[in-house]
Amino acid sequence: MLDLDHWLPKPSMRVAHRRESDAPPERLWEAARTVKLTDARRLGRLVRWRIPGLGPDLTFDEMFRAPPFLVVSEDPGRALISGLVGRIWTLRRDYPRLTDPEEFREWSTGGTARVLFANWVEQTPAGRAALQSEVRVEAIGIQGRVGVAAVRPLVGTFGNLVGSDGIEAAVRLAERR
Repeated sequence: MLDLDHWLPKPSMRVAHRRESDAPPERLWEAARTVKLTDARRLGRLVRWRIPGLGPDLTFDEMFRAPPFLVVSEDPGRALISGLVGRIWTLRRDYPRLTDPEEFREWSTGGTARVLFANWVEQTPAGRAALQSEVRVEAIGIQGRVGVAAVRPLVGTFGNLVGSDGIEAAVRLAERR
């Protein structure tokens, strides 16, 4: 299990999804890395609406490795943890550019939020592979809490798309190969 608490120990919001597959873990991870925003129809449109300027053929893996995201930790072939900071509730791209993982971990600017995106694959006790995703959000300061509260209904309404569109697309790809 990844130590997500190292990066964001006390989230004010947390969303997790998991899907098992009969594909080997390596194939499931490789399939997950190739899923494009267009492969996850509704989720991809939602992501592109929230982060203007992303191309439809961009993979989620590429997205999580480029600004406004920052890779904070990676276990090649198994896990990717990325973060972003800023006012996630605005439609503007109001995400300060981070230069290193420690800057993400220590971010404490009031009126913003820290968001951690963790995606990983693991072997289950039954010998299957499981693709997992967890998003953690920490509101910073009063304005940060107000802003995160504003996006909570959006996350509640559309958060399931990570599992039904994104992870499911990766499982389908892995099991076809």
